[in-house]
Amino acid sequence: MGKRANGEGSVFPYKDGWAGYVWVTTPEGKKTRKWAYGKTREETHEKWLKLHDLASKGPVATKHPTLAVYLTRWLAEVIKPNLEPTTYVAYEPLVRLYIVPGLGKKRLDKLTVREVQTWLNTLATLCTCCDQKKDHRRAEAKRRCCAIGKCCKGYPSRSTIAGIRRVLRSALGNAIREELISKNAAALTTLPNPSKTKKKRQHVAWGVDEARRFLEHLWAEDDPLYAAYVLILVLGLRRGEVLGLAWDCVDLGGEQVWISRQLNRVGGELLHRETTKTDDSTASLPLLGLCITALRHRQRTQEEARKAAGAKWKDSDLVFTTRNGTPIEPRNFNRSFEVQRRKAGVSRIRVHDTRHTCASLLAALDVHPRVAMRILRHSQISMTMDVYTQIPSPETRKALDRLNQSLDFSNGK
Repeated sequence: MGKRANGEGSVFPYKDGWAGYVWVTTPEGKKTRKWAYGKTREETHEKWLKLHDLASKGPVATKHPTLAVYLTRWLAEVIKPNLEPTTYVAYEPLVRLYIVPGLGKKRLDKLTVREVQTWLNTLATLCTCCDQKKDHRRAEAKRRCCAIGKCCKGYPSRSTIAGIRRVLRSALGNAIREELISKNAAALTTLPNPSKTKKKRQHVAWGVDEARRFLEHLWAEDDPLYAAYVLILVLGLRRGEVLGLAWDCVDLGGEQVWISRQLNRVGGELLHRETTKTDDSTASLPLLGLCITALRHRQRTQEEARKAAGAKWKDSDLVFTTRNGTPIEPRNFNRSFEVQRRKAGVSRIRVHDTRHTCASLLAALDVHPRVAMRILRHSQISMTMDVYTQIPSPETRKALDRLNQSLDFSNGK
């Protein structure tokens, strides 16, 4: 069988091939043997040398889970207890519906860049309705596409694929920190060509006239959520920010508002939590005349609701509540928005699209893009106009005052 070469170390004939081992220290601090196998002495020796080099650099894992097993632990022990609930809720379906079915059976330490790249390329042409049997879960009488042989070609968008890769990259990055693997296969991949994926949804927004008609309709109907829609359209607040706004964050005398909390339903639970956006997101925003008028009106209507509810009233300090003082369910806010939109006779947009309406209004008023960035509280200037400078507070107030001149019809009512 031949003599071992110099420096070959613990490499020897084993069954129908060759084997070798290196003493390593595991991530848990235990000293143990790590084995390498091959059909020839040269092949085994090469593996042994790599293993020896790896052992000289630090701890070496001797047990490697599948990617599915590792991701389950990562979500439960790293993401869920340490990050925001919304992060876990966003990551979990991407892991369960995409990563585990596609790569879950792969051994964590054997995952290659080529395998991840091939899988990402496949996602771009994979009908998620067929793959996840979405149409099959409908009642038989209501099935309309993939379950009856009419593929709807529900390909994931490029942003969805980017999100999937981002989650996998984050998970593998954590595996590197835990010294389970030495490289991040997902970080070295390229997103599929956008021409082969679903086209990005074009943002739609109201113009100044439609925004004005919508607010005029709400004011005429004395809608209890009128002030909420004013804040969304004029200041570009998100739904969760409006519903989570408390009176202690509103200074009508000083004409300022602080956006520091959000109200969202996460994993079946209604959470009123601190916002996780940037410092600009929690900075004060100036309140112009239209907003002040709307909020004072909201104070009066809420006080009337408190008296009418009597003992049923639940104190929460929230600006926008139900008739009994409880928080407004986010989905109910969406439904109310759609009902009033139809009544006002304006084009159909989502609640979130009102942020784009605010941007359009600011642009139509010739407001500088840097000022618009401050009002919309974008984390990056590229989200506004790919320009960045610090905005002085007086300029922000001037921009909002100009917007107020276009929409402030209620002051004279």
